[in-house]
Parts: sequence; structure tokens; C-alpha cells
Amino acid sequence: MYRESTPGSHPTLNERTQHLLKALVERYIRDGQPVGSRTLARDAGLDLSPATVRNVMADLEELGYLHSPHTSAGRVPTARGYRFFIDALLNLRPLDDREVETLRRRIDQPVQSSAELARSVSDLLSGITRLAGVVMLPRRNVVTLRHVEFLSLSENRVLVILVLNTQEVQNRIIQTRRPYGAVELQQAAHYLNEQFTGKDIQQVREALLRDLRETRDSLDRLMQTVVEMAEQTFETEPVGEDYVVAGQTHLMQCADLSDLDKLRQLFEAFNHKRDLLHLFDQCLHAEGVQIFIGEESGFEVLEVCSVVTAPYTVEGQVLGVLGVIGPTRMAYGRVIPLVDVTARLLAAALNEQKD
Repeated sequence: MYRESTPGSHPTLNERTQHLLKALVERYIRDGQPVGSRTLARDAGLDLSPATVRNVMADLEELGYLHSPHTSAGRVPTARGYRFFIDALLNLRPLDDREVETLRRRIDQPVQSSAELARSVSDLLSGITRLAGVVMLPRRNVVTLRHVEFLSLSENRVLVILVLNTQEVQNRIIQTRRPYGAVELQQAAHYLNEQFTGKDIQQVREALLRDLRETRDSLDRLMQTVVEMAEQTFETEPVGEDYVVAGQTHLMQCADLSDLDKLRQLFEAFNHKRDLLHLFDQCLHAEGVQIFIGEESGFEVLEVCSVVTAPYTVEGQVLGVLGVIGPTRMAYGRVIPLVDVTARLLAAALNEQKD
């Protein structure tokens, strides 16, 4: 269900050591305080002395699973410790039927576009987890033209209103060589809608511009208008955001992310998007839930964070990825099934829209 570590990357830990590590990680996730040997001995429920527990904790620290903050005698998990906990020790708590139905109702709310649906789902993930919710917008191989309108603006500008696929609306402003009247623009839009509704944008662009450019000199006034509108409207496929993020401010409440400089860098990464988009692109080609802990993401800005993602599909084709970003001290047993179910429900909603 989730991303496993590299085979052989963990030494064999005996059952007692695993039990103590599990108890320590769970305690730290719950309380956020370094765990001492007396507390761990009590939590583990084993007939062990604090001295024995201290020895085990020292061994785990030497192996890189725990570390001791300078201000405390207790231990906290490292990224390596979290990884072993997730791969070998974590008990996932499946969502109950009521929780799944609540998610389904929220995701099935009527929306105007896939971008609006993505924003709604990112808000949903953020609200439930109190972390940052991220949803990559669907990436389609085919963008279908449904309708186009042109509205005249001042200074030789024209507002283009495009309806794509089932109900996605995109607006863009183009600069024309001369002013166009309302009637001319209506006629040009009528021609394009009559000839190309239901066709792939890329095919429209290639066929229309190739054929019309060849006969540009002999075109009447209407077709000259169509050519200029089409050249700019279909010059590149309309693009929007790559992904949407909600709940970044929740991260400011996480004690583990209290370093203002690191928070600033993280927020800049949300805005610039390049690094996060590269990470999410990797997840497009993976199956099931993926978990990146700290430096596993490969990006310095995320070294104090964990990212939990899952792809969503339509008709077997992966269209995007969603997930949450938060501190490494997150409730993985809760977050992992939540991300997994949300991805499945989003896929179901997109499939229903397509039908």
C-alpha cells in the first residue's frame, strides 16, 4: 500500500527492540516530547527495568533510529526511525463507513471545473489533518474544445472564453493587430464552434492554422478574423495551475516547524512550485501511497517534513497526485488511509464527471 524502504537498508531488530521502538515512536507522535527510559518502560508494558530500556535506546541511537536532543535525556525518532516504524511496525486504522461517506459527500459537491474540485479536495485534506493539503490538477492527454466566445476589450484586446472537456472554463486576453467589432467576433466564434466543437485542441490548432495559412491571401474578411483569433487562442494549449495547496498556515502551529527561516523556505517552495511539482511527478509513476520522510524527498526545504501522496486515476490512466505535507511527527496511521481513500474518491468523482 505504501512505499517500502530499500531491501537490506535496515538491520534485523529483535522482537523486544522493535516493540520498544514502536512504543517510543507512538508516544512521541502523540505528545511531541522526548521519551525517557522510565516512560518507555511503562508504555511498552514489558517487564523490563529502566536500565535495560536505556541500553536498548542507546543501541537504537547507535543504529541511527533515535537521537537525543541537547536539552533532554529522552530520545526522539530520526527519519530512519520513522521509516522502519512505517515499513514494519505501523498499525493503520482504516476509515470507518461514516468517515468515508462524509468524505464522499464533500468531494461530490457540484463544481464548475476540475481546478475547483482540486481546490475543494485540498481544503478537505487540510481541514481533516490540520496539515497542508496538496492536489495536483488533472493532466489530460486530450483537451477537447466545447465552446469559444470572443468579447472586445479596449486597446485592441479581446477576451477569449474557452469551455474545455466537460465543463472547465478558462479565460485569456489576446492582443490583436486591429480593433474588432462585436459582430465580427461573434461570427468568428460561431465558425469555430460550428466546425470544431468536440475536437481535440491540438488537432484543431494544427489543422486550422495549416489549412488557413495556406490560403491566407484569398480569405474573405470573416476568415481573416478567424485566422487571427485562432492563431492566438490556440497558439498554446490553455494552461492553469499545476497544483493547489491549502492549509499552509496549519504548519505554523506545528512545534516541529517552529524555525521561522525553515517555514519561510517552505512557503516559498509552495509558491514557486518547481521542487514540489518534481516530487509529485515522481509519484505519478508509482502505485499506491508514497511516503517521503525528511531527506528522502531529495529536497532540502522538505528535510524537516514528511510528504504522504497517492495517485488518482480515470479509466486506468493516472491523471494526478494528491497528498499532505506536514512535520515528520505526524499521525501516519491516520494520514495514510485518509490520503488513500481521498484519492480513490476523487478518481470516482472524476470518472462520474467524464461519464
